Amino acid sequence: MTFHDGTPFDAAAVEWNLKRWIGLEANNWMNSSRLYAGTDIVDDDHVNVRFKEPVLGLLQEFAYVRPVRLLSPKSVSGDGSYKAPVGTGPWHQATAGNEGSAFERFDAYWGDKPSFKYLEVKVLPDSRGRMAALRAGDVDLIGGAFVSPLTATEAETLKGAGIDVVIDPGTTTMIMAFNTSRVEALRDPKVRKAINLGIDRAAISQVLYRGLATSTGNLFSETVPYSGKRFDVPRRDTETAKSLLEEAGWVGGPVRQKDGKDLAIELVVSEEQVPGSRSVAEVIQSELQEIGVTLTIRSVDHASRHSDIPERKFDLAFFQTFGAPYEPFGTVVGLFLSTYDNGVDGKLFIDPEHLDPLVLAAMSAPEGEMEAALQKVYDWLHDNDAIAPLLFVPGIWAHAARVKGFQSPATEYDMPYENITLAE
Repeated sequence: MTFHDGTPFDAAAVEWNLKRWIGLEANNWMNSSRLYAGTDIVDDDHVNVRFKEPVLGLLQEFAYVRPVRLLSPKSVSGDGSYKAPVGTGPWHQATAGNEGSAFERFDAYWGDKPSFKYLEVKVLPDSRGRMAALRAGDVDLIGGAFVSPLTATEAETLKGAGIDVVIDPGTTTMIMAFNTSRVEALRDPKVRKAINLGIDRAAISQVLYRGLATSTGNLFSETVPYSGKRFDVPRRDTETAKSLLEEAGWVGGPVRQKDGKDLAIELVVSEEQVPGSRSVAEVIQSELQEIGVTLTIRSVDHASRHSDIPERKFDLAFFQTFGAPYEPFGTVVGLFLSTYDNGVDGKLFIDPEHLDPLVLAAMSAPEGEMEAALQKVYDWLHDNDAIAPLLFVPGIWAHAARVKGFQSPATEYDMPYENITLAE
């Protein structure tokens, strides 16, 4: 087997790739990196990877898109920085630019080859432009939660125009975060629970996904490994919500007060991150007003969100879990462990004293105790109303009539070319 550039895919290349990420402190949220003890080349076709103890989910972690990857050693510059995408996969890159990339079938691929020889990926930032291109026949496929997202309304429009639409249940959860470090009121679990009970999740699903999304009270979908026991979906209960706020000392109206301060909270939304989130925020704004909470909405672009969220410049904000193949540890560690720097993603909830020890215990638990250790994390989040899970994000795809055999990919990082044939 060779890489696209002819470089042998051998034990030396595998070891070189491993040492670019494994064992580095920045990647110790992965058990395989944290427990790494060394590598030994046995012969050209075999590498022994040694660990301090058995690694739960090792093969799953080795399938991650980042930081794990197998590149040709010639795909980096002399200083080790990334230069070109040279792998062993079914496609090799022919051209790349700001407007898109083109790929040609790699006929020396070791597995089943695609049925067509050429693949073009176009960058069309505007969803209306993507829809128009699909209807005009300029592109064959759009969709996915991250790649080229479609709203449910847009999907209905395309379906009405005779375009094939495919709905995938997905492995990502949409969650509303509480920032207890910025808003004193949110430090009280009773206030967080009142807000949780003040939200109508079915209404949010209807606004954002035309009822196509499943409401939830869980961090993860059952499709995620070790997703834990099922908690009931919180039902909107304004009377209980009001009682909880009263118990927390927030009284009066129409805006509740405590110690002379209004119960006023800001919700940060980004249409670029979650299309339609402004409309969802307006629904929540109206619902919380009924229980005496004033909610203001601040809309930001993607770049501003990427700076504000890690800096904790929000009261409430919408997050999404990482989804397959990174779960459950991608989200549990990345979005909850206070000591782990996850860059622009920010944190869903931070509690170094109570939550960090539970996350660390789950990371280091042996296989037989892993499920129970993770359940303690889920139980703590639920019992303390630390987060407000809203719904499972569906993947919505639309494709041209000539595309036959399309199936939603297993993850958002897989190119959905398998099983596809193109009718002439």
